[in-house]
Amino acid sequence: MSRTHVSQGDSCDVLVIGGGNAALCAAMSAAEAGARVILLESSPKAFRGGNSRHTRNLRFLHRKPTPYLQGAYLEEEFWDDLVLVTGGKTTEALARLVIRGSEDVGAWMEAHGAKFQPPLRGTLHLARTNAHFLGGGKALVNAYYATAARLGVEIRYEAEAVDLEIENGRFRAALVREQGGERRIAAAACVCAAGGFQADLAWLKEIWGEAAERFVIRGSPYDTGRVLRTLLARGAKAVGDPRQCHAVAVDGRAPRYDGGIVTRLDCIPFGIVVNREGKRFYDEGENFWPKRYAIWGRLVAGQPGQEAFCLIDAKALSLFMPSVFPPLEGRTIGELARRFGLPVRAVEETVAAFNRAVRPGNFDPASLDDCRTESLEPPKSHWARPLDTPPFYGYPLRPGITFTYLGVGVDETAHVLGEDGRPFENLFAAGEIMSGNILGQGYMAGFGMTIGTVFGRIAGREAARHVRG
Repeated sequence: MSRTHVSQGDSCDVLVIGGGNAALCAAMSAAEAGARVILLESSPKAFRGGNSRHTRNLRFLHRKPTPYLQGAYLEEEFWDDLVLVTGGKTTEALARLVIRGSEDVGAWMEAHGAKFQPPLRGTLHLARTNAHFLGGGKALVNAYYATAARLGVEIRYEAEAVDLEIENGRFRAALVREQGGERRIAAAACVCAAGGFQADLAWLKEIWGEAAERFVIRGSPYDTGRVLRTLLARGAKAVGDPRQCHAVAVDGRAPRYDGGIVTRLDCIPFGIVVNREGKRFYDEGENFWPKRYAIWGRLVAGQPGQEAFCLIDAKALSLFMPSVFPPLEGRTIGELARRFGLPVRAVEETVAAFNRAVRPGNFDPASLDDCRTESLEPPKSHWARPLDTPPFYGYPLRPGITFTYLGVGVDETAHVLGEDGRPFENLFAAGEIMSGNILGQGYMAGFGMTIGTVFGRIAGREAARHVRG
């Protein structure tokens, strides 16, 4: 690594690159094991936490009810849910490691400053599987930073790792850009937890072409993938399909970056979705929303102009969490279509065909009910009711990228693997940067935080163990 004007002399036992949930879990775990830890957060302090500050919950195994979870959620059901959303594209040993390792995360998180709220009611269907943070992800991140500081972790903001010095499978140092200059930070071990590449538009365009120009980045604009690209260039094994990602349908009026969870639209199961041509293109009621919401970003990305429109009527308006933006309204379907600039006749025909295909049933937003369509392609398998109650409402949809699944290979001790499958001696990874080992495609609510928490703790513990020798 050849650079000019690089200051020397900084060192620590464990260097953690990243500032979100996985990085913080690694830093706290390493510090508790006796290591001297430096954590590098590339963002300013006000934006610390990466995507984690936009989260609401995480999913974990539990054998009985808790004050913030109903019932039980055991390993085989957890595994079956993961297989369903990934289509089996997962590394079972690592996935089961995460599932089993999640059993104690609730207590561990509370011991490190997290607070949970009572189970949520309503149509998200998460009261049994997912614990929600009191105050959301930002409150969780703030609590973790306070705990990390108490444990002696040195936290540096606006400190971007721009290169990694790796020799013969061993991490030596990171080149860090901060305070207008560059400095070399040496460490006995390093944990890379700097997220995916979703905020690097040029990289997205390498994968998606010009369509990426119309993507919305739901989270941090600082997740540029620089550490990921460096690891791959230094011989780390690549895992995951670069086209696969956690991508949801967000309100088309959302900001390009950092809009967060409030821009997500949860109306889709209770209406129909049409593209620019006024045609439906997928089953809106295929399964419970937390098991299907993360496919809709990719579905919308495949439509003309990378946009779509969710249409509902008055009887559905109270069934879902509203977006931060109000819906457009029309007294008739035709008027609503005109407001979106859609072909009126095509939309009217699509709605009429859908209404004719609906078969009566017992509508129940809390179950996979028997309200469905018949002889319609694509079908709507559940929660199908005619759009017949004015006024009619609609939301514009865009693909909202949360994080990408291309990452580096890891083993069960969170060691980064080389292209030959052998682990780097003292280099570890946790969080989004290695999630492609487990998420080959698809997503289920709260699971990214589970991966980050479990592997963050493993990475921090193993890095400290390496330091101790």
